[in-house]
Amino acid sequence: MTQEPRVIQSVLVANRGEIARRVFRTARALGLSTVAVYSTADARMPYVDEADAAVHLPGNAPGETYLRSELIVEAARRAGADAVHPGYGFLSENAAFAQGVIDAGLTWIGPPVDAISSMGSKIEAKKLMAAAGVPVLAELTPAEVSASDLPVLVKASAGGGGRGMRVVSRLEDLAAEIDAASAEALSAFGDGTVFCERYLATGRHIEVQVMADQHGTIWAVGERECSIQRRHQKVVEEAPSPLVERIPSMRAELFDAARKAAAAINYVGAGTVEFLADEDGAFYFLEMNTRLQVEHPVTEETTGLDLVALQFDVASGERLRVDPPPTVGHAIEVRLYAEDPLNDWRPQTGTLHAFQVGTRELRVDSGVEDGSEVSPYYDPMLAKVIAYGPDRTAVARNLAGALERATIHGVGTNRELLTWILRHPAFLAGDTDTAFFDKHGVGPGVDDAVVQVSALAAALADAAGRAAPVRVPSGWRNLASQPQRKSYRVGDVEHEVAYRLTRDGLVVDGNITLLDTSPERVVLEVDGVRRSFDVAAYDGITCVDSSLGSVALHPVERFVDPAHQVAAGSLVAPMPGTVIRVGVAVGDVVKRGQPLLWLEAMKMEHTIAAPADGVVGELKVEAGQQVEVGAVLVVVGEEA
Repeated sequence: MTQEPRVIQSVLVANRGEIARRVFRTARALGLSTVAVYSTADARMPYVDEADAAVHLPGNAPGETYLRSELIVEAARRAGADAVHPGYGFLSENAAFAQGVIDAGLTWIGPPVDAISSMGSKIEAKKLMAAAGVPVLAELTPAEVSASDLPVLVKASAGGGGRGMRVVSRLEDLAAEIDAASAEALSAFGDGTVFCERYLATGRHIEVQVMADQHGTIWAVGERECSIQRRHQKVVEEAPSPLVERIPSMRAELFDAARKAAAAINYVGAGTVEFLADEDGAFYFLEMNTRLQVEHPVTEETTGLDLVALQFDVASGERLRVDPPPTVGHAIEVRLYAEDPLNDWRPQTGTLHAFQVGTRELRVDSGVEDGSEVSPYYDPMLAKVIAYGPDRTAVARNLAGALERATIHGVGTNRELLTWILRHPAFLAGDTDTAFFDKHGVGPGVDDAVVQVSALAAALADAAGRAAPVRVPSGWRNLASQPQRKSYRVGDVEHEVAYRLTRDGLVVDGNITLLDTSPERVVLEVDGVRRSFDVAAYDGITCVDSSLGSVALHPVERFVDPAHQVAAGSLVAPMPGTVIRVGVAVGDVVKRGQPLLWLEAMKMEHTIAAPADGVVGELKVEAGQQVEVGAVLVVVGEEA
């Protein structure tokens, strides 16, 4: 049932970060006032200051704040908002929340409650789509799965974002993976229902943007390809799809299926119908997201539409034109995450000391700025960086170059992975199926030689900052002496720099000449090639940017405080998070690689495994406990 059209004057965005800023931008352009809600952890985030009014939701975890529908409705009342935009994630696909907003007399900037409900269960959604003539992959109950069905994908019926998903290739693993997926789904969505379907290991993730008004017009506004994913979460998105461009009949068939899906549930507003396709162009319904998608900017760039503005128009009862605008050119979006792809995608937290990304030619939808804190409570996405142009290859190269030149200090990101993808021959050829990382890996990471010369630049910049006013080099001696030494840590690897500054210049291993130095910039000639290194030192971290790449160095103290040392065999928390499961007890005998406990941080589940065979000597945590980075979780000792 669609709510009655109303004139909207003030909108509360029931979300945070990048999407809140995105909706505020359009709302201001439409002359609307804006209201933010914010958790304690988000109090200093940019979107809060950008709103005309803001209401505090006490607490940090989503369950205490952004998932509390009654607090958000009350915030709208207190701030005088007459409409609510849900953004994406959190309560954006929660039918009860949508109904609560409407019951409070507010305008819901989203689809009808019944449409949200009908797509809320993936099991029921697939039945509806099959009845509407939309191709689907057959659902399998766990009891039906046989060896001939393998591999299968275990999926949560509620929610999305890759939570509650497991790929199972061996029948004997099915029961355990179903239990694990159900537990994760219950934690994330409050519903542990899971189902199975045939897994297409090399499928293409293709989705169609739909927009429907209250008068029966349904647009299919171009398709997007989002096949490059980690942990079933998207990393790179583009419009149009390289696969669809290659198969002439596929676009019309996709659009027809998407319009049928929207019509089957009397859809109104912006939504996305997601399909899994094979290389021959056959496709199957995955799910319908009854909200705006993270990747909507690539559709906006290729069509000239403002999808958020259309959401406001539709909610106000306005009509869409008969046909949507055509897709022109190509757009690519990458998600810049605070994470370490080379270390099992481990989320990164801390202070983002500097954040300058992009040029005038790029679109950057960001939730952060210089000085922002990246907390462990929410998704680790920092920004979406989008490039647009007439040629796909040129767009990819432009985007890769802009990312390489970006200044990102203080928090590790997936920037190197993104530039590696955008320059990869398979990506440039359009070979971008969901097994991209399985086939090609996640890139080589930063070369040790680059780290070493960057560490040298950092040490020289540090020395320049300590030099005496008469410009005597730091550590200078009038007689030959031992070299200056400074150590830096990158990940778990320690790099030592040894050098001497003499009257004849820099003395260091390798063919390196020092041309200029200051606390912020060092110029070196390395093997006959002149290179500049920009150096920025912060508390506990030194960031070096050059044409060779960006390196974050953690200075190693010469003398370690004994209070900071931990006992041998101690496993510490790699990031702040919540202990969601404990799989062992004190006295248990464990084998190398055996899972001991599971941490949840930034929408991801991380396994803490035994580093070697041994016995659990101490267990410092229990399920439900919050832990800080570096906290001792469990101690594994040798068998007696």
